[in-house]
Amino acid sequence: MAYTVGTRDQRAELTSAPLISQAKAAVSWPAIIAGAFVAAGVSVILLALGSGLGFASVSPWANHGVSATAFTITAAVWFLVTQWISAGLGGYIAGRLRSRWEGTHVHEVFFRDTAHGLITWAVATVLIAASVTTSVASLLGGGIRSLSEAGAQGAMSAALSPNTALSPNTDYGVDRLFRSTASAESSRGESNSKIQAARIFANATATGSMPDADRTYLAELVAERTGVPQTEAQRRVDDFVTAAMEAETKVKAEADRARKAAAEASIYLALSLLVGAFIACVAAALGGRLRDEHP
Repeated sequence: MAYTVGTRDQRAELTSAPLISQAKAAVSWPAIIAGAFVAAGVSVILLALGSGLGFASVSPWANHGVSATAFTITAAVWFLVTQWISAGLGGYIAGRLRSRWEGTHVHEVFFRDTAHGLITWAVATVLIAASVTTSVASLLGGGIRSLSEAGAQGAMSAALSPNTALSPNTDYGVDRLFRSTASAESSRGESNSKIQAARIFANATATGSMPDADRTYLAELVAERTGVPQTEAQRRVDDFVTAAMEAETKVKAEADRARKAAAEASIYLALSLLVGAFIACVAAALGGRLRDEHP
């Protein structure tokens, strides 16, 4: 036997009251994740295509390929195109796949759709950043191991070699200094003179200038070893020092241009990401409105 509690009016009110359904969540994660993966996949495809086109336009030969400025501008434009397409497609997918919010004000629906687009863009960006970070960490790990092995081998070779290891350019320059006009000469002390000259040039390169005492000493070494007049020896020293300093200045200028290009690329990348976030929000709002128009 069933027993009921309460008055007749209370029982009638409980019977006629509609059941309160559980409110739907404001965030549709399945749609967001789906849109994020679409955006990340499209970004990878476009970045790979852009890398291929960029490598094809760069040439190691002089007067071939695009300049550094043109390459930076092209990369910035491609970043914008990549974000525009990938973020727009991902946001639109998230807006079309989200569940319909019944009985929600139109302004709230618009806010939720734009939030879905922003979250979709953020998830896709994190996925790409994690993938790139993992790849870079793997490459750096391999490079560090290779450098460690090469450093160990170089240290062993330097320890076993009686002479100081010099770069090819330095070897060539030092050899030019000690070219002799005599038909025959004694080789005693030649190696020590070259080592001294190489150390003097290394110090001049590091400090940015060569003292007059070092110039005079090098000219005396060159004159002694080659038999040329003191003026000719001094001219050889001055020419070699000038060439070495110009090469060092060129290297520093190239490094400075690379630094500026990297800074500009970072700024362009940040701007393209902001554009991508905006496009994802707009595309998600558009996709959500079309989703509500077609129940």
